[in-house]
Amino acid sequence: MKSEVTGKQLGSVLYIPHGGGPLPLLGEKSHQGLVSFLTEIPQTFVEPSAIVVISAHWQEDKATITSGAAPPLLYDYSGFPADAYQIEYPAAGDPVLADKIHHLLLEGGIEARLDDQRPFDHGLFIPLKLMYPKAAIPCVQVSLLRSFDPEAHIRMGKALSALCKENILILGSGFSFHNLKALLFNSGGGPDSRNEAFEHWLIDTCTNPTLSSDEREKRLIEWSDAPFARYCHPREDHLLPLHVCYGLSRSPAKLVFDGNIMEKKVSAFLW
Repeated sequence: MKSEVTGKQLGSVLYIPHGGGPLPLLGEKSHQGLVSFLTEIPQTFVEPSAIVVISAHWQEDKATITSGAAPPLLYDYSGFPADAYQIEYPAAGDPVLADKIHHLLLEGGIEARLDDQRPFDHGLFIPLKLMYPKAAIPCVQVSLLRSFDPEAHIRMGKALSALCKENILILGSGFSFHNLKALLFNSGGGPDSRNEAFEHWLIDTCTNPTLSSDEREKRLIEWSDAPFARYCHPREDHLLPLHVCYGLSRSPAKLVFDGNIMEKKVSAFLW
C-alpha cells in the first residue's frame, strides 16, 4: 500500500540481518554495507506510527509480547568493548498495540501472553538505532516459539496479517546466514560455496514470482532440505523471523539487500 501524499510504502514487512552483536554500531569494517542499508532503507517507507520486531534473540514456549510502557535494554551479548554496554535507545513501548497483537494471536489459534517486564534485546535496538536513531517511534517486541516449528511461525504471521493494513513497520530481525563458527573463523577464507548455495535458494524461494503461495510456503516449512541448510543455520533462531514475515504477507518479496557481512553472503527482504 502506497501513501497518496508521498508515494512511499505505507506499512511494511521487512526481514533483515542485524549483524554480529553490537558490531554495526562499533564501526566494524565488514558491517559497513549493512550499516548503509539500514540507514537508507527507511527512506522507502512513510515513517511508521509503531514498530513491531520479531527478534531472533527471544524464544518462549508461547508467543510472548512486550507490554511495558518503557522497556529497558538487554545487552544480550558478551566479550565486546565497554561502549557496547552503554548504547542507549529509549524508545517507548506500546501497551495498546501489544494488547492488540495478543488478541490477534489468540484469535489465530496461537498461544500467547503479555510480558510487561521484558526488556528490548539487541535484535531490536541495534538495527533501529541505525534506522530510526531518534528512538521516537514506539516499539513492541514479539518472541519466537521455542519449538522452532517453521509452520507455527508462518501461522503466527498469518494471525498478525491485519497489522499490514496499518502504518506499522514489522521487522523480522535475524540473519540469513548464522553459523557462528564459520563467521568467526573464516577470515580471509574467500567465497563460501555452501553459504552461496543456500542464499541462492532463499532468494529464489522468497522472490520468485512464478512460485504459488502454496509452493513458497512448502519450501519455507521444509527449509532444512535446502542446499547446506544446516551448515548455514545449525540453529534456526535467526532464520525463523523470516517465516513470520512471510506469513504476514504471503506474497513474493523484494530483495533489498544482497551483500556480505564478515565474508558471508546475506540477504534482506521487503514485502
